[in-house]
Amino acid sequence: MKTKKPSEIIRRIYAQIKATLRQVSEKYPRNEQRAAVEFKLENPQSVAYQLIGERTKKLLPLFRDLELSIQRSGLKVNLNAYVSLTVFASLLMAGIALSLIPVFLTVLLGISILPAILFGFGGSLFALAFTTIGFYFYPTYRSDCVKRGLEDELPFTTGYMAILTSAGVSPEKIFCSLSELSPPLAVSYEAKNVVRDVNLFGADIISALEHASRRTPSKKFREMLEGFISTIHSGGNSTAYLHEKSRQYMRLKRIGLKKFTDTLSILSEFYVTLLLTGPLLMVIMLTIMSMLGGGNLGIVSPDFLLSLLTYLGLPLGVLVFLIILDASSPKW
Repeated sequence: MKTKKPSEIIRRIYAQIKATLRQVSEKYPRNEQRAAVEFKLENPQSVAYQLIGERTKKLLPLFRDLELSIQRSGLKVNLNAYVSLTVFASLLMAGIALSLIPVFLTVLLGISILPAILFGFGGSLFALAFTTIGFYFYPTYRSDCVKRGLEDELPFTTGYMAILTSAGVSPEKIFCSLSELSPPLAVSYEAKNVVRDVNLFGADIISALEHASRRTPSKKFREMLEGFISTIHSGGNSTAYLHEKSRQYMRLKRIGLKKFTDTLSILSEFYVTLLLTGPLLMVIMLTIMSMLGGGNLGIVSPDFLLSLLTYLGLPLGVLVFLIILDASSPKW
C-alpha cells in the first residue's frame, strides 16, 4: 500500500474543514439581530454611536451650533456620532473619577470615608463638566487652528498660485498641485476637498470653489477664493490678481508679527507671575504651616493643599498657558 505524503494529508484535512464550515454557514445564517450586536471597532465615535446613538438624538438641538464648527474643523464625523461620543466620554470620565478619587483620598492620604466620598462626587461632577466642555469647544479650537494655518500660508499660497497661472496652468491643475504638496500644508486639505468635488462628485471647478469658500473657517481665504472665482467668470487676469493678493497678505503678515511680539511679552509676564512666583509663594507658605503644625483649612490639611497644588494645579496651569500660546502664535 502506497503511503500518502504529509502535504497531501494536510491538503485533504484543509478541504474537509473548509467544506464543513461552508455547510455550517449555510445551515445557520447570521440573523439581523446578531449583525446589529456586532460592533465596528474602527473608531471611538462609531462605538459610542452604536451604544447610545439612539438615546442622544434628543440632545441634538443643544449641540446644533456645533455642526458648522465640525464641518469647518475638518473632522470626518457626523453630528449625532460626535454628540454620542461626547456623552459617552463624559459619563465614562465621571464614573472613573467617582470610583478612583475616594480610594485615592482614603488609602493614600488617610482622609475619612465621608469626606472622601463627597470629594469623589464633586470630582465626578467636575470631570463630567470638564469633559463635556472640552468636547464642545474642540471643533471650534480645531477650526481656529485651520483658520490660522490657512491665513499664515496665504502669502505663499497666492504666490505659488500666481506662478502656476503665469505658466498657463488651469485652475483644476493648480488645486491638484496644492493638494499634492509635500509636506502637506493647511491649504492642501482644502485643495483635496476641491479635487474630490471635481473628480469624484463631478462638480465643475467654479462650484467646487464656491463650496470650499462656504466651508472654510478663514475669512481671508474665503475672500481670496471669491475673488479668484470672479476673475475666472469675468475672464480677467488671474496672475495679476494673485500677485496683488500675495503682496497684500505679506504686508498684513508683517503687521501681525509685530503685534505678536507685544502679545508674547504680555504672556511672558503672566507666566512669571501666575505660574512661577505665585505657586512658589504658596509652596513656601504651606510648607511653613505644615512644619509649624498649623491647623487645617476647613477639612483640608496644608499637606493635601500642597500636593493638590503640585500635582494638579501647576500642570493644569501650564497646560492652559500652552493652549493660549499655541492659539495666539503664528505657524509661519
